[in-house]
Amino acid sequence: MNLSVGIVGLPNVGKSTLFNALLQRQVSDVAEYPFTTIEPNTGVVKVKDERLDKLSEVLKIKKKVAAVIKFYDIAGLVKGAHKGQGLGNQFLGHIRSVDAILHLVRGFSAEKIPHVSGRVDPVHDLNTINLELALADFELISKALKEKKKMEADKKKVLEKVLKVLESGKLAMEAKLNSEEKMLIKEVNLLTLKPMLYGLNLDESAVSGFSQAPDMPPVMILSAKLEAEINQLKEKERKEYLKQLGLKESLLDRLIKRCYKLLNLITFFTVKGGKQVQAWPLEKGKTVIEAAEMVHTDFAKNFVKTEVIDWQELVKLSSWGKAREKGKLKLAGRDYRIKDGEVIEFITAS
Repeated sequence: MNLSVGIVGLPNVGKSTLFNALLQRQVSDVAEYPFTTIEPNTGVVKVKDERLDKLSEVLKIKKKVAAVIKFYDIAGLVKGAHKGQGLGNQFLGHIRSVDAILHLVRGFSAEKIPHVSGRVDPVHDLNTINLELALADFELISKALKEKKKMEADKKKVLEKVLKVLESGKLAMEAKLNSEEKMLIKEVNLLTLKPMLYGLNLDESAVSGFSQAPDMPPVMILSAKLEAEINQLKEKERKEYLKQLGLKESLLDRLIKRCYKLLNLITFFTVKGGKQVQAWPLEKGKTVIEAAEMVHTDFAKNFVKTEVIDWQELVKLSSWGKAREKGKLKLAGRDYRIKDGEVIEFITAS
């Protein structure tokens, strides 16, 4: 399953710093000038999950495998990107390849790092990028409607509906398409129809004031530079510093979890032969057979049934054997829709 988030924004807003903090190592080249990144850097980031840790502890299984998300550090866009300014066409193409967008907006001062428009104005910057994305979608739909005169009537109707919204200066997501309409135009791959989360990147000193504030959908407060510095601390020092900020977890971990939800994912777990417990990301509403295909193609090919138990119930009973003895394992067929936090054991034909 391809679960990818592209970090998007103007140049010098902290995208590469955030990307490096996410990976907890220096991957992107960080510099104080635009277009440091041309080809997108990619990295796989673990999703921290207390349930995985608890299952590992109680079941006495040392090896644990977390769910992951792939992040892309995409080069900064500038005004006129949809017309090719600042290699805009190339960068917009990179954004089309991701499943969701993390739109990073600059809120920090840092005088030695110049702002492309000469002043820090998060609202202006946000609107600049969104306009470029919307204009790119507008041109794409306009071209598709002109070139495909024999287009299916229903598909054409949906594209015309979205085009009207884009003409009014809004994003495609504001057309409020239903799932059927989205499927009809899925192959068009519109930028502004992708799930989007806004990250406001503040100075280190400013972020503590927001540390206990609830997340405001679709906005996340963070400080990429602060998170990068926190990553340099030892585990004990990191926990103590987060405690001083009034945080149970870092804003970076919170961001990763929000991106996970942005992708409309739930997590199920497998316990492999009592030797490995693993967290698996799955799109909400998917079935057991779709989960089986993801874990191993043979599980789907030779599928008979599955045993299912909620992770909390398994922790309470402390072993799969006890759960079976007490009749707590639920048998489910191929059409069963998996719920978040369930532990799955696939039973296949020999």
